[in-house]
Amino acid sequence: MESPPRSPASDISQVRGSRVAVIGATGYGGLQTIRLLEDHPHLHVTYLGGERSAGRRWSELCPFLPILDDPEVQSPDPDKIAEFADYAVLSLPNGLACQLAPQLLKRNVRVVDLSADFRYRSLEQWKQVYVHEAQNLNRDDVQLCREAVYGLPEWKGPEIAVANLVAAPGCFPTASLLPLLPFLKQGLIENDGLIIDAKTGTSGGGRVAKEQFLLAEASESIMPYGVVGHRHTSEIEQLASEVAGQPIELQFTPHLVPMVRGLLATVYGRLRDPGLTAEDCTTVLKAVYRHHPCIDVLPVGTYPATKWVKYSNKAVLSVQVDNRNSRLVLMSAVDNLIKGQAGQGVQCLNLMAGLPPTTGMSLLTFYP
Repeated sequence: MESPPRSPASDISQVRGSRVAVIGATGYGGLQTIRLLEDHPHLHVTYLGGERSAGRRWSELCPFLPILDDPEVQSPDPDKIAEFADYAVLSLPNGLACQLAPQLLKRNVRVVDLSADFRYRSLEQWKQVYVHEAQNLNRDDVQLCREAVYGLPEWKGPEIAVANLVAAPGCFPTASLLPLLPFLKQGLIENDGLIIDAKTGTSGGGRVAKEQFLLAEASESIMPYGVVGHRHTSEIEQLASEVAGQPIELQFTPHLVPMVRGLLATVYGRLRDPGLTAEDCTTVLKAVYRHHPCIDVLPVGTYPATKWVKYSNKAVLSVQVDNRNSRLVLMSAVDNLIKGQAGQGVQCLNLMAGLPPTTGMSLLTFYP
Protein backbone atom coordinates (compact mmCIF):
# COMPACT_ATOMS: atom_id res chain seq x y z
CA MET A 1 0.00 0.00 0.00
CA GLU A 2 1.37 3.38 -1.01
CA SER A 3 1.86 5.95 1.73
CA PRO A 4 -0.15 9.17 1.41
CA PRO A 5 1.54 12.15 -0.25
CA ARG A 6 3.45 14.34 2.17
CA SER A 7 3.27 18.11 2.28
CA PRO A 8 6.45 20.14 1.72
CA ALA A 9 6.60 20.74 5.46
CA SER A 10 5.60 17.33 6.73
CA ASP A 11 7.03 16.59 10.19
CA ILE A 12 8.95 19.89 10.20
CA SER A 13 8.38 22.63 12.78
CA GLN A 14 5.71 25.04 11.59
CA VAL A 15 5.93 27.73 14.23
CA ARG A 16 4.88 30.91 12.48
CA GLY A 17 7.63 33.44 12.16
CA SER A 18 10.29 30.75 11.83
CA ARG A 19 9.39 28.99 8.57
CA VAL A 20 11.73 29.39 5.60
CA ALA A 21 11.32 28.36 1.97
CA VAL A 22 14.49 27.77 -0.02
CA ILE A 23 13.92 28.18 -3.75
CA GLY A 24 16.69 26.91 -5.98
CA ALA A 25 17.42 24.37 -3.28
CA THR A 26 19.90 22.16 -5.15
CA GLY A 27 22.23 24.92 -6.36
CA TYR A 28 25.29 25.85 -4.34
CA GLY A 29 23.57 28.81 -2.68
CA GLY A 30 20.50 26.75 -1.84
CA LEU A 31 22.53 23.84 -0.48
CA GLN A 32 24.60 26.10 1.76
CA THR A 33 21.45 27.84 3.01
CA ILE A 34 19.81 24.52 3.86
CA ARG A 35 22.93 23.29 5.64
CA LEU A 36 23.02 26.41 7.81
CA LEU A 37 19.29 26.32 8.59
CA GLU A 38 19.37 22.61 9.49
CA ASP A 39 21.45 23.60 12.53
CA HIS A 40 19.52 26.79 13.27
CA PRO A 41 17.75 26.91 16.65
CA HIS A 42 14.89 29.18 15.51
CA LEU A 43 14.53 29.10 11.72
CA HIS A 44 13.38 25.93 9.95
CA VAL A 45 13.25 24.90 6.30
CA THR A 46 9.62 24.12 5.53
CA TYR A 47 9.52 24.29 1.73
CA LEU A 48 12.04 23.27 -0.93
CA GLY A 49 11.56 24.70 -4.40
CA GLY A 50 13.20 24.05 -7.74
CA GLU A 51 12.42 23.71 -11.42
CA ARG A 52 14.60 20.93 -12.85
CA SER A 53 14.51 19.06 -9.53
CA ALA A 54 10.75 19.41 -8.92
CA GLY A 55 8.90 16.20 -8.09
CA ARG A 56 11.95 14.35 -6.76
CA ARG A 57 12.74 13.37 -3.19
CA TRP A 58 15.55 15.25 -1.51
CA SER A 59 17.51 12.06 -0.79
CA GLU A 60 17.56 11.28 -4.48
CA LEU A 61 19.07 14.66 -5.29
CA CYS A 62 21.35 15.34 -2.32
CA PRO A 63 21.94 12.16 -0.27
CA PHE A 64 24.95 13.84 1.37
CA LEU A 65 22.70 16.35 3.19
CA PRO A 66 19.83 14.49 4.92
CA ILE A 67 16.64 16.42 5.74
CA LEU A 68 13.99 15.24 8.18
CA ASP A 69 11.25 13.18 6.51
CA ASP A 70 12.97 13.40 3.09
CA PRO A 71 10.69 16.10 1.58
CA GLU A 72 9.89 16.39 -2.09
CA VAL A 73 11.18 19.37 -4.04
CA GLN A 74 8.25 21.42 -5.30
CA SER A 75 7.85 23.56 -8.39
CA PRO A 76 7.82 27.12 -6.95
CA ASP A 77 4.19 28.06 -6.39
CA PRO A 78 3.58 31.42 -4.65
CA ASP A 79 0.41 30.24 -2.92
CA LYS A 80 2.04 27.06 -1.60
CA ILE A 81 5.15 28.94 -0.50
CA ALA A 82 2.98 31.44 1.38
CA GLU A 83 1.10 28.57 3.04
CA PHE A 84 4.24 26.94 4.35
CA ALA A 85 6.72 29.79 4.84
CA ASP A 86 7.15 33.22 6.40
CA TYR A 87 10.45 33.88 4.63
CA ALA A 88 11.82 32.81 1.27
CA VAL A 89 15.47 32.61 0.24
CA LEU A 90 15.70 32.80 -3.53
CA SER A 91 18.86 31.18 -4.87
CA LEU A 92 18.03 31.50 -8.53
CA PRO A 93 19.82 32.57 -11.72
CA ASN A 94 19.65 36.29 -12.49
CA GLY A 95 16.35 37.24 -14.07
CA LEU A 96 14.21 34.65 -12.26
CA ALA A 97 13.88 36.07 -8.73
CA CYS A 98 12.31 39.26 -10.06
CA GLN A 99 9.47 37.16 -11.47
CA LEU A 100 8.76 35.34 -8.22
CA ALA A 101 9.56 37.89 -5.51
CA PRO A 102 6.67 40.32 -6.23
CA GLN A 103 4.16 37.48 -5.97
CA LEU A 104 5.60 36.37 -2.64
CA LEU A 105 5.62 39.89 -1.24
CA LYS A 106 1.94 40.27 -2.12
CA ARG A 107 1.32 37.18 0.00
CA ASN A 108 3.26 38.63 2.97
CA VAL A 109 6.30 36.40 2.52
CA ARG A 110 9.50 38.31 3.29
CA VAL A 111 12.22 37.65 0.74
CA VAL A 112 16.01 37.39 0.75
CA ASP A 113 17.26 37.26 -2.84
CA LEU A 114 20.74 35.86 -3.45
CA SER A 115 20.76 36.90 -7.12
CA ALA A 116 21.45 40.36 -8.56
CA ASP A 117 17.84 41.13 -9.52
CA PHE A 118 17.25 43.73 -6.78
CA ARG A 119 20.78 44.88 -5.91
CA TYR A 120 20.45 48.05 -8.00
CA ARG A 121 18.21 50.83 -6.77
CA SER A 122 17.69 51.80 -10.40
CA LEU A 123 15.91 49.27 -12.59
CA GLU A 124 17.35 51.02 -15.62
CA GLN A 125 20.87 50.45 -14.36
CA TRP A 126 20.11 46.76 -13.80
CA LYS A 127 18.94 46.52 -17.39
CA GLN A 128 22.15 48.13 -18.61
CA VAL A 129 24.35 45.76 -16.59
CA TYR A 130 22.33 42.56 -17.04
CA VAL A 131 21.60 43.08 -20.72
CA HIS A 132 21.09 39.44 -21.64
CA GLU A 133 18.60 38.80 -18.83
CA ALA A 134 16.77 42.06 -19.50
CA GLN A 135 16.18 41.14 -23.14
CA ASN A 136 13.97 38.24 -22.11
CA LEU A 137 12.00 40.18 -19.49
CA ASN A 138 9.56 43.05 -19.40
CA ARG A 139 10.42 44.32 -15.92
CA ASP A 140 8.48 47.31 -14.64
CA ASP A 141 9.10 46.94 -10.88
CA VAL A 142 10.83 50.31 -10.53
CA GLN A 143 9.44 50.97 -7.05
CA LEU A 144 10.36 47.51 -5.78
CA CYS A 145 13.98 48.06 -6.85
CA ARG A 146 14.00 51.32 -4.91
CA GLU A 147 12.55 49.69 -1.81
CA ALA A 148 14.84 46.64 -1.75
CA VAL A 149 17.53 46.84 0.94
CA TYR A 150 21.09 45.97 0.01
CA GLY A 151 21.89 43.07 2.31
CA LEU A 152 25.30 43.94 3.73
CA PRO A 153 24.44 43.51 7.42
CA GLU A 154 27.41 45.41 8.84
CA TRP A 155 26.31 48.52 6.94
CA LYS A 156 22.56 48.08 6.48
CA GLY A 157 21.54 46.22 9.65
CA PRO A 158 18.64 48.43 10.84
CA GLU A 159 17.16 48.62 7.33
CA ILE A 160 17.46 44.85 6.85
CA ALA A 161 15.68 44.19 10.14
CA VAL A 162 12.47 45.84 8.91
CA ALA A 163 12.76 45.04 5.21
CA ASN A 164 10.37 42.88 3.24
CA LEU A 165 12.84 42.45 0.38
CA VAL A 166 16.59 42.11 0.90
CA ALA A 167 19.05 41.86 -1.99
CA ALA A 168 22.09 40.00 -0.66
CA PRO A 169 25.36 41.27 -2.22
CA GLY A 170 27.60 39.22 -4.43
CA CYS A 171 30.76 37.64 -3.04
CA PHE A 172 33.12 40.05 -4.80
CA PRO A 173 31.29 43.18 -3.58
CA THR A 174 31.15 41.79 -0.03
CA ALA A 175 34.88 41.10 0.16
CA SER A 176 35.75 44.40 -1.54
CA LEU A 177 33.37 46.74 0.28
CA LEU A 178 33.93 45.58 3.86
CA PRO A 179 37.53 46.88 4.09
CA LEU A 180 36.98 49.84 1.74
CA LEU A 181 33.83 51.51 3.11
CA PRO A 182 35.24 52.70 6.47
CA PHE A 183 37.93 54.72 4.70
CA LEU A 184 35.49 56.22 2.20
CA LYS A 185 33.03 57.03 4.98
CA GLN A 186 35.64 58.96 6.96
CA GLY A 187 37.20 60.59 3.92
CA LEU A 188 40.61 59.10 4.63
CA ILE A 189 41.39 58.07 1.04
CA GLU A 190 41.18 59.69 -2.37
CA ASN A 191 38.00 58.84 -4.23
CA ASP A 192 39.75 58.27 -7.53
CA GLY A 193 42.40 55.73 -8.47
CA LEU A 194 40.80 52.89 -6.48
CA ILE A 195 41.80 49.42 -7.70
CA ILE A 196 40.41 46.04 -6.63
CA ASP A 197 42.23 42.82 -7.51
CA ALA A 198 40.21 39.77 -6.46
CA LYS A 199 40.59 36.01 -6.76
CA THR A 200 37.91 33.39 -6.33
CA GLY A 201 37.41 29.64 -6.39
CA THR A 202 35.44 27.85 -9.08
CA SER A 203 32.26 27.40 -6.99
CA GLY A 204 31.59 31.09 -7.58
CA GLY A 205 30.40 30.14 -11.05
CA GLY A 206 27.53 28.06 -9.68
CA ARG A 207 26.64 24.39 -10.09
CA VAL A 208 25.64 24.42 -13.76
CA ALA A 209 28.44 23.04 -15.92
CA LYS A 210 30.59 25.62 -17.72
CA GLU A 211 33.68 24.91 -19.80
CA GLN A 212 36.06 27.24 -17.95
CA PHE A 213 35.31 25.50 -14.65
CA LEU A 214 36.20 22.01 -15.85
CA LEU A 215 39.10 20.46 -13.94
CA ALA A 216 41.20 20.23 -17.10
CA GLU A 217 40.63 23.94 -17.78
CA ALA A 218 40.97 25.44 -14.30
CA SER A 219 43.51 23.21 -12.58
CA GLU A 220 47.12 24.40 -12.32
CA SER A 221 46.18 27.76 -13.82
CA ILE A 222 45.01 31.23 -12.85
CA MET A 223 43.01 33.43 -15.19
CA PRO A 224 41.64 36.98 -15.14
CA TYR A 225 38.19 37.50 -16.60
CA GLY A 226 35.72 40.35 -17.03
CA VAL A 227 38.74 42.68 -16.96
CA VAL A 228 36.76 45.76 -17.99
CA GLY A 229 33.07 46.11 -17.25
CA HIS A 230 32.56 43.11 -14.97
CA ARG A 231 29.02 43.11 -13.60
CA HIS A 232 30.14 43.49 -10.01
CA THR A 233 32.03 46.72 -10.74
CA SER A 234 28.93 48.89 -10.81
CA GLU A 235 27.46 47.05 -7.83
CA ILE A 236 30.55 47.91 -5.78
CA GLU A 237 30.49 51.48 -7.05
CA GLN A 238 26.84 51.92 -6.05
CA LEU A 239 27.34 51.41 -2.31
CA ALA A 240 30.80 53.01 -2.35
CA SER A 241 29.27 56.16 -3.87
CA GLU A 242 26.44 56.16 -1.32
CA VAL A 243 28.86 55.91 1.61
CA ALA A 244 31.35 58.42 0.17
CA GLY A 245 28.60 60.91 -0.61
CA GLN A 246 29.82 61.39 -4.18
CA PRO A 247 30.26 59.29 -7.32
CA ILE A 248 32.98 56.66 -7.13
CA GLU A 249 34.53 54.95 -10.15
CA LEU A 250 37.01 52.16 -9.58
CA GLN A 251 38.90 49.46 -11.42
CA PHE A 252 37.89 45.89 -10.60
CA THR A 253 39.57 42.76 -11.97
CA PRO A 254 38.49 39.26 -10.86
CA HIS A 255 40.60 36.14 -11.29
CA LEU A 256 39.68 32.46 -11.28
CA VAL A 257 42.02 30.32 -9.19
CA PRO A 258 42.13 26.49 -8.99
CA MET A 259 40.35 25.93 -5.69
CA VAL A 260 36.73 25.11 -4.93
CA ARG A 261 35.82 27.85 -2.46
CA GLY A 262 37.27 31.03 -1.02
CA LEU A 263 37.75 34.62 -2.17
CA LEU A 264 40.58 37.06 -1.55
CA ALA A 265 40.24 40.75 -2.44
CA THR A 266 43.08 43.27 -2.39
CA VAL A 267 42.01 46.91 -2.60
CA TYR A 268 44.42 49.75 -3.36
CA GLY A 269 43.82 53.43 -2.60
CA ARG A 270 45.80 56.55 -1.78
CA LEU A 271 45.67 58.11 1.70
CA ARG A 272 44.79 61.79 1.95
CA ASP A 273 47.06 62.14 4.98
CA PRO A 274 50.54 60.71 4.20
CA GLY A 275 51.29 60.59 7.90
CA LEU A 276 48.80 57.80 8.60
CA THR A 277 50.39 54.47 9.46
CA ALA A 278 49.20 50.89 9.07
CA GLU A 279 48.54 50.87 12.82
CA ASP A 280 46.33 53.97 12.46
CA CYS A 281 44.36 52.37 9.62
CA THR A 282 43.97 49.12 11.52
CA THR A 283 42.51 51.12 14.40
CA VAL A 284 39.99 52.62 11.98
CA LEU A 285 38.79 49.17 10.90
CA LYS A 286 38.66 47.86 14.45
CA ALA A 287 36.61 50.86 15.59
CA VAL A 288 34.08 50.49 12.77
CA TYR A 289 33.62 46.74 13.20
CA ARG A 290 34.02 46.40 16.97
CA HIS A 291 30.37 45.39 17.41
CA HIS A 292 30.21 43.13 14.35
CA PRO A 293 31.18 39.55 15.26
CA CYS A 294 31.38 38.34 11.65
CA ILE A 295 34.35 40.64 10.99
CA ASP A 296 37.88 40.01 12.26
CA VAL A 297 40.61 42.65 11.84
CA LEU A 298 44.11 41.19 11.88
CA PRO A 299 47.15 42.88 13.44
CA VAL A 300 49.53 44.76 11.17
CA GLY A 301 51.81 42.37 9.27
CA THR A 302 49.37 39.45 9.39
CA TYR A 303 47.58 38.92 6.10
CA PRO A 304 44.39 36.89 5.51
CA ALA A 305 44.21 33.52 3.80
CA THR A 306 41.06 31.99 2.35
CA LYS A 307 41.66 28.81 4.36
CA TRP A 308 41.20 30.84 7.55
CA VAL A 309 37.53 31.49 6.73
CA LYS A 310 36.58 28.24 4.98
CA TYR A 311 33.02 27.11 5.85
CA SER A 312 32.54 30.11 8.17
CA ASN A 313 30.59 33.35 7.98
CA LYS A 314 33.69 35.36 8.83
CA ALA A 315 35.34 38.10 6.84
CA VAL A 316 38.98 38.55 7.83
CA LEU A 317 40.50 41.96 7.07
CA SER A 318 44.02 43.36 7.14
CA VAL A 319 45.72 46.66 6.30
CA GLN A 320 49.14 47.74 5.15
CA VAL A 321 50.50 51.16 4.15
CA ASP A 322 53.32 51.84 1.70
CA ASN A 323 54.81 55.03 3.14
CA ARG A 324 56.83 55.67 -0.02
CA ASN A 325 53.72 56.62 -1.95
CA SER A 326 50.96 56.85 0.72
CA ARG A 327 49.33 53.79 -0.81
CA LEU A 328 46.78 52.01 1.36
CA VAL A 329 46.55 48.25 0.79
CA LEU A 330 43.39 46.58 2.11
CA MET A 331 43.02 42.80 2.16
CA SER A 332 39.91 40.72 2.75
CA ALA A 333 39.19 36.98 2.75
CA VAL A 334 35.75 35.34 2.78
CA ASP A 335 34.24 31.99 1.94
CA ASN A 336 32.44 32.94 -1.26
CA LEU A 337 29.59 30.50 -0.57
CA ILE A 338 29.04 31.53 3.06
CA LYS A 339 29.80 35.16 3.94
CA GLY A 340 29.82 35.78 0.20
CA GLN A 341 26.41 34.21 -0.36
CA ALA A 342 24.30 31.86 1.77
CA GLY A 343 25.72 32.76 5.18
CA GLN A 344 25.11 36.40 4.47
CA GLY A 345 21.56 35.51 3.46
CA VAL A 346 21.00 33.71 6.78
CA GLN A 347 22.60 36.64 8.61
CA CYS A 348 19.96 38.84 6.97
CA LEU A 349 17.21 36.38 7.91
CA ASN A 350 18.35 36.54 11.52
CA LEU A 351 18.05 40.32 11.55
CA MET A 352 14.62 40.16 9.89
CA ALA A 353 13.49 37.67 12.54
CA GLY A 354 14.78 39.84 15.39
CA LEU A 355 17.60 37.44 16.24
CA PRO A 356 21.31 38.09 16.85
CA PRO A 357 23.02 38.15 13.43
CA THR A 358 25.25 35.13 14.13
CA THR A 359 22.47 32.81 15.32
CA GLY A 360 22.92 29.32 13.94
CA MET A 361 26.18 30.08 12.14
CA SER A 362 29.74 28.97 12.74
CA LEU A 363 32.41 31.66 12.97
CA LEU A 364 35.21 29.09 13.16
CA THR A 365 36.99 27.68 10.16
CA PHE A 366 37.63 23.98 9.54
CA TYR A 367 41.40 24.18 9.29
CA PRO A 368 43.25 23.04 7.28
